[in-house]
Amino acid sequence: MTSPAFTPLAAADCEAAVELWHAADLTRPWNDPHADFALAIRGPHSAVLGARDETGALVATVMVGEDGHRGWFYYLAVDPAYQRQGLGRAAVAAAENWLQARNIPKAQLMIRNGNAAAVTFYTALGYEPADVTVVGRWLDR
Repeated sequence: MTSPAFTPLAAADCEAAVELWHAADLTRPWNDPHADFALAIRGPHSAVLGARDETGALVATVMVGEDGHRGWFYYLAVDPAYQRQGLGRAAVAAAENWLQARNIPKAQLMIRNGNAAAVTFYTALGYEPADVTVVGRWLDR
């Protein structure tokens, strides 16, 4: 498959994106992927970019956002039937291009502990471990 263009997704794409995120094992019970999608497409500081195959089916996504200084990637997913064809790399490039168009100088992401394949993937693309500790707190509990 030639690498398709990544374009911003709309509300009508939510179910297809969430199905893809489930297939790629990206969802967790404590995060509502439908709410994540809706929030990401709501404003100018984030988007969900997607690529489609020749039939129009959604085969890859990446959620991208910026805080004015740094860019973040989430939900980078490739349909299992289309993996190892360059779509993951294309998704990263699309997210980086989205950030560069907004003059954001740094891209970063979080990888769950134990996901060695993701570490290998991003390292091959030039990403490096950051010397930070991520902490968090649920505000609605």
